[in-house]
Formats: sequence, structure tokens, C-alpha cells
Amino acid sequence: MSGDLTSPSAVQLCYENLNTSCIKTPYSPVPRLILYAVFGFGAVLAVFGNLLVMISILHFKQLYSPANFLVASLACADFLVGVTVMPFSMVRSVESCWYFGDSYCKFHSCFEGSFCYASIYHLCFISIDRYVAVTDPLIYPTKFTASVSGICIAFSWLFSIIYSFSLLYTGANEVGLEELVSALTCVGGCQIAVNQSWVLIDFLLFFVPMLVMVTVYSKIFLIAKQQARKIESMSNETAKSSESYKDRVAKRERKAAKTLGIAVIAFLISWLPYFIDSIIDAFLGFITPTYVYEILVWIAYYNSAMNPLIYAFFYPWFRKAIKLIVTGEILRNSSATMNLFSDQM
Repeated sequence: MSGDLTSPSAVQLCYENLNTSCIKTPYSPVPRLILYAVFGFGAVLAVFGNLLVMISILHFKQLYSPANFLVASLACADFLVGVTVMPFSMVRSVESCWYFGDSYCKFHSCFEGSFCYASIYHLCFISIDRYVAVTDPLIYPTKFTASVSGICIAFSWLFSIIYSFSLLYTGANEVGLEELVSALTCVGGCQIAVNQSWVLIDFLLFFVPMLVMVTVYSKIFLIAKQQARKIESMSNETAKSSESYKDRVAKRERKAAKTLGIAVIAFLISWLPYFIDSIIDAFLGFITPTYVYEILVWIAYYNSAMNPLIYAFFYPWFRKAIKLIVTGEILRNSSATMNLFSDQM
């Protein structure tokens, strides 16, 4: 990963006293410090940013809604990436060694897959929720209820966890790659090989919900454009008055759809290169250089830190909630019923 930054004459091992140790190729001090700062910042942002999202939605009663429960559950997946995946990957990426044991290596990979798939299925259900909200905002509350939201959340978590853990703990991912796995195995390494069949299944489980999201949001923005033109073309003031409430509700739902659409685009930009590289790797004999893999995987990880920034930029209620949390106002008995939408519809 960083052989050009170290002396070729000095071979270092992850565990100096073991002949079966992996070769260590660490960065020199300055790049090492920079990488720790960049990766560490991403982990901290993923943990505390998503924690703020969860606290905001679960504490303030005004934010209790089926759609927001999906958002809170999505934030939970990103929070867990920041806690269970990013810190350990940070050490692996910078030190080029895995110091956390074989058992956690497999757990780490399972967590990585579980939370990635949980995120994309949450985002897929959120996109469907937004589509219903934009196309029929007045009937929407009767269609997307708390029980429907709960089913979506349960499916996203259970399917993702069961699939990821079953694949890696049954060893199905390594069938046909036994010689390669044996050659790559050394103390201080954490490399999970996935054969061609399962890497295609992995990609399809990513691609299908991605296709659903792209299709749904394309329709949402076409509908939003038509609604905007219709409102602009209305010349009769009486008609405007009679439509005012519906129009305001539709405008609010379109804004929410736009914000979550940006979150979807960010997710796809972050994870798509990683999945494409996985397919290329599996079919061309795992040719991706380690440093390229690390770049792609950290772009994907950083997605977990992006959603809170998107919410903070587009949602005034989230900025107000953050202020109340940081200043300790939420410790007051009446804080749960505070109005976060006083200046907005």
C-alpha cells in the first residue's frame, strides 16, 4: 500500500517474532499523522453526527413520524459504522496490519456488510415513502403508518445481518478460492476473499434497490416540476386560497424528498465504485492494489459521516435540535414538546 514511502531494504513485520507474520509497510511519520487525522475525523463525525440525529428524532415529540423513524434507524446504521468499523479500519489502513485478532476480523467484515446493506435498504424504503408523500400528501399519513415503517426497519436490519453473517461464517464466499486464501493468510492480515458467484449476488443486492431509488426519485422530481408549474400558472386568487394548505404540504414534502434524494446520491457515489471494483477484482484475479482498495473503502465509509451534514444544511429543525442538545436544553422537563418548526411550514 505504501511501499514507495518506506525503505525497500528494511523489511518490517506486523509481529516481529513470528515467521508467519504479514509484511508491514507503514507510512512515514507525516503522511501517517495526516491519515490518522483524516480517518479519525470521519469516525468522530459519523459517531457524534448520527448520534445527534437519533437523539433529535427520538427525543422531540414533534419529530415522531414513520418517515423520521426510518431516518433515525438509518442514522443508527451509520453510527455503528463509526463505532465498530471505522476505528479498526483506520489502524489497518495506516499501519497495514490487523492487530485485533482473527475473530474480530470476520466480525468486522460482517459489520461492514450488514450496515452497508442496512443503509441502502433504509434509503430505498425512504425513497418509496417520499414518493407516496409527494404524489398524494393528504392521504399519505394513512398509507405510510408507524407499523409499515416498523416492518421496513425490521426487514432492512434482519435481512442485512442474516445475509452478511451467513455468507462469511459458512465460508461460502471462499469456495473455489481455497488456494488463494491459503496463500494470503498470515498473522496480522485481515483479507476477506469473495468468489465470483457471491460477488455478483452482493452487487445485485446493491444494484436492485439502487435502481428502485433512481427510478423513484426521477419520478418524484418530475412530479415536483409539474406541481411547481401548475402553482405558477394559477391566476385565480380564489383557487390559490383553496389550494393553499395542500400546496404548502406538497411543498414541504418536495423539500424533504429533495434532501433525502441528495442523501441517496451521496450514498451511491460513495459505494458504487467499491462494488464495481469488487466485481472487477473477483473476475480479474484480485488485481486491485492495496492503496486503491483503501481509498475506495474509505470513500464508502465517509458516507456514514455525510448524512448528518446534509440534514444540518437543509433542515432548520435539525440545526435547532442540535443547538438544544449541545446547550443542555433537552434536560429540561418540557424540552420534548418544544416547537422546532416555529419559523417554517
